[in-house]
Amino acid sequence: MNKKLTAFKTFTTQAWALTRPYFSSQEKWQARALLGAIIALNLGLVYMAVLFNDWNKLFYDALQDKNETVFWAQLGRFSYLALAFIVVAVYKFYLTQLLEMRWRAWMTGHYLERWLASQAFYKLELNRFSAQASGDSQNPDNPDQRIQEDVNQFTALTISLSMGLLNSVVTLASFVGILWGLSGGFAFSLNGSQYNIPGFMVWMALLYCLAGSVLAHYIGRPQILLNFQQQRAEADFRHHMVRVREFSEAIALDRGEAVERGQLDQRFGRVLSNYLALIKAQKNLVWFTSFFGQAAVVFPFVVAAPRFFSGAIQLGELMQISSAFGQVQGALSWFVDSYPNLASWRATTDRLTNFEASFKAIGHAEYAGADPDSVAVSANDLTLKLPSGAVLLAHAAIGAQVGDRVLLQGPSGSGKSTLFRTLAGIWPFASGTVSRPANAMFIPQRPYFPNGPLRDALAYPEAPQAYNEAQLHQALLDALLPDLVGQLDVVDAWSQKLSGGEQQRLALARVFLKKPQWIFADEATSALDLATEDLLYKRLLEHVERAEGAIISIAHRPSVAAFHQQFWTLTPQPLGAPAQFALVATAATPPGAVPTGVASPA
Repeated sequence: MNKKLTAFKTFTTQAWALTRPYFSSQEKWQARALLGAIIALNLGLVYMAVLFNDWNKLFYDALQDKNETVFWAQLGRFSYLALAFIVVAVYKFYLTQLLEMRWRAWMTGHYLERWLASQAFYKLELNRFSAQASGDSQNPDNPDQRIQEDVNQFTALTISLSMGLLNSVVTLASFVGILWGLSGGFAFSLNGSQYNIPGFMVWMALLYCLAGSVLAHYIGRPQILLNFQQQRAEADFRHHMVRVREFSEAIALDRGEAVERGQLDQRFGRVLSNYLALIKAQKNLVWFTSFFGQAAVVFPFVVAAPRFFSGAIQLGELMQISSAFGQVQGALSWFVDSYPNLASWRATTDRLTNFEASFKAIGHAEYAGADPDSVAVSANDLTLKLPSGAVLLAHAAIGAQVGDRVLLQGPSGSGKSTLFRTLAGIWPFASGTVSRPANAMFIPQRPYFPNGPLRDALAYPEAPQAYNEAQLHQALLDALLPDLVGQLDVVDAWSQKLSGGEQQRLALARVFLKKPQWIFADEATSALDLATEDLLYKRLLEHVERAEGAIISIAHRPSVAAFHQQFWTLTPQPLGAPAQFALVATAATPPGAVPTGVASPA
């Protein structure tokens, strides 16, 4: 029992932690006003239910007494009561949906800001892969689902359930006194003594609903975990379909359709398997709730029938008792009736809480990043690790000055790109002191181009309006892409439309457009022919020389090595060494390099 109470307290704390920020935000007064209006309308609906209960007695008594005057008068009263009920119900619905929409908009913006700030989206993916390798199934995945679907469900269910609970509490407070007065006492004898239980119908309703709530919890409890797993399975299935679309060309060239179909079938199989288990759990709960609800319809008539047939009460009072019992029973049955939504809300709250925790668990690099005052690249006491914890480099030191042309080389998997990520300030599994000039640009192995007009892809991440047409045209010409000059307003999926070489040249066009002082190029010309590579690298070197900067490259081709005068080489270390690789800086042509296009390094 203590464990369950602790778990309940923990859950309510988590739910409040997710709810409170919006109602304390800059929109708090609008949010609180909407919430207050919704509460008032809910109270109004309860008051309307009390009036309808009173109407029941007068209307059915008129029927029993065949009093036509009262009958028509009560029908007239019903018309304006019904009209008032409709108006209140409509505005309650409208304002509730409006609050849900505004709350969802705020939470979505809140999470998007945190997800996209400080490369959190990138670090979350690194942590996710690390957690998968270690078997941590609780690590948050699919942030798109958290932000798009879970936020929507959380806001809708939180408002719906909280207003339902409020409505039930107020309804219970309003009708329990009515039912107490109408139900009378229950007299019985035991061992020759007479006993009388006042408000018998109230006690029966309480016992009936208490037993139902306990049974509903134990029958429906498996739905909480199943709902959690269902959302994860659905998101994994959707995510893999997006990957098939993203890598459609590579899959088509490899004839990988059968493999992808198998992967999709496997993921969809998990969706169906979990959904079948969820359906079975829901079926068990529906069995119980259906029986519980139907029994509640006749229960007040069975209990009150002896008093009616004895003439102690009339038909109108019997109907009033039935109505009041239904209201009390419905209020007390809120837990039973809302259990499926409670299970979904619990699962959604757990997922969002897990998502919140993931932001706090993101590794933060223990080194400095871009320094506006720095005129060189330097790294001291630099230690690099993989997400798994394996140490790539330990206590390394490197430096580059204005005018340097540095080639970073080493075997595949030695951490060359990881070192670049560290210099960029985005690798969270690093420690030491790193600084670099702020006016630097990194060219990744796989450049990203947003879908849309070509001018957006060229100027990314800046707005294309920051450059005039002549600058955009010249950047494309400098990158040897004359055919794209006339397509700046063409909307397309450029990552799929352009060849690998064209994508690399478009990434270089960004460099020629933005004119950074320092360039970090990670295999930036690997898809180009030697003649094109030679010409573009010459232009890059001319650019950094004019900008009084430097270039640091990663490449395996000897033709690229010839453009550089310094070399940072990652060399494997023996087993048992503090790190898997050591970083050695030299100023001589590496073995096997054949200088072309540029004079040999001194």
